[in-house]
Amino acid sequence: MTRRVYTILFIFFAQMWSLAQSADILTIRKYHQQNANKIISEFSTFLALPNLARDPQNITKNAEFISSMMRDRGIQNVQLLSGVTDKVPPVVYGEVNVPGASQTIIFYAHYDGQPVNPAQWAQGLEPFTPKLFTGALDQGGSNIPFPSDNHYNKEWRIYGRSASDDKAGVMVILEAYHAIIKSGLYPTCNIRFFFEGEEEAGSTHLNEVLEKYAPLLKSDLWLICDGPVHQSGKKQIVFGVRGDTGLGLTVFASKRPLHSGHYGNWAPNPAMMLAQLLASMKDDQGHVTIKGFYDDVQALTASEKKAMMEVPSVDEQMKKELGLKSTEMSGSTLTASINLPSLNINGMASGNVGKLASNQIPTYATAVLDLRLVLGNDWQRQQQKVIDHITAQGYQVIDHEPTEEDRTKYDKLIYVIRHEGYNAQRTSMELPIAQKVIAAVKNTTSEQVVLQPTLGGSLPLFLFEKYLHANTITLPIANHDNNQHAENENIRLKNFFDGIETMSAVMMMK
Repeated sequence: MTRRVYTILFIFFAQMWSLAQSADILTIRKYHQQNANKIISEFSTFLALPNLARDPQNITKNAEFISSMMRDRGIQNVQLLSGVTDKVPPVVYGEVNVPGASQTIIFYAHYDGQPVNPAQWAQGLEPFTPKLFTGALDQGGSNIPFPSDNHYNKEWRIYGRSASDDKAGVMVILEAYHAIIKSGLYPTCNIRFFFEGEEEAGSTHLNEVLEKYAPLLKSDLWLICDGPVHQSGKKQIVFGVRGDTGLGLTVFASKRPLHSGHYGNWAPNPAMMLAQLLASMKDDQGHVTIKGFYDDVQALTASEKKAMMEVPSVDEQMKKELGLKSTEMSGSTLTASINLPSLNINGMASGNVGKLASNQIPTYATAVLDLRLVLGNDWQRQQQKVIDHITAQGYQVIDHEPTEEDRTKYDKLIYVIRHEGYNAQRTSMELPIAQKVIAAVKNTTSEQVVLQPTLGGSLPLFLFEKYLHANTITLPIANHDNNQHAENENIRLKNFFDGIETMSAVMMMK
């Protein structure tokens, strides 16, 4: 094929791509391209602020910085919302009232982040010193200076804690509104901004804020910006999230460590006991064997099943990317798997390994279980199913460190800690406002927009339903390989700038 033909085809497809997007979105694109330096500079300053929820001094700095950004953009009634509990990270709130608007949308993101261990980050990276790279570190990306000419390659990435989860969400929401106003365009709905500071700490006090400020938070929709786009790279709209809870398990044996030669085959080994107990909870196909674990799952609707069938398959892609030969639930796709409740082991510990390993029988073994829930599950009931299973395996369940009496009375002792949790939530795809959001997002891309009934991760969205009777839809923007919650967290710039366009489209949707 000649170079001329290549050129003609390139121009043809570029024109087709532009036609698939509205003129307003092309205007928004022009704005963020011309103002990339300012946008990225402000984002980097934001990322440099440590944001652990239990660090009140720095979390306050984050809230003040967001408040300042909102006021600079002309957002009204900017204030900090707090619950009834003192010294809790505030919600940063603001509003835009549009004359003649008949609907109100609240845009949600969170500004707190996960704890960090700087020693685990790649050499030359520090969690709160954002740096620009030419690509993903594991794909050979190299550190470069931030440019000064507004020319940012969309494959470049910014590394830093909360770069993707979820300060990118805060930034793209605010910059979307800013781009609309600066471009001479107008929102079609009343807008409320709600930026939480305690999400990574479990949103423990979110219910207090929602209940206290319920009249202020009336809306037609909550638009949640959190999480990654589809693994295929396509934009996705998510209509539900899984709930989450957990259990801490500790099996006890001898009061002191024992020589494995002198006492092996005689003294119970808590590590082996716990391993056998955990193994009893799943079969070889990855299905949870706990009685009634799937019984209360609410079935997907016909439209949700149809949407699932249209989700692009990424199973082979992700197996290759992650170095996996097979998956846990044999015969089940990734999309189908995350629409089921799950039981996972987050971590296990007993005795010592590596250079510290010694010939001993440990005194205890401990594990943390993560229970992800779908619509129909109740988090406390799901916990109880697991505890009932443990009891059925011959264990005496206690809620305290074992006493001398406990040790001599029971053959198998396990200390169970019930972690807090919340239920799953799902919004109907068929709601008129949901259809408007779908149409708006489709106007920003020539590619398929993936519609997901449920996101794999968890957010406390049931609280919005419980306290405000609100509908929620999630629009993720981050790249799927962003390392959220872990070392070397990053945001791909294409995802960041696409996020501005996506949020703008919803703010201007017809």
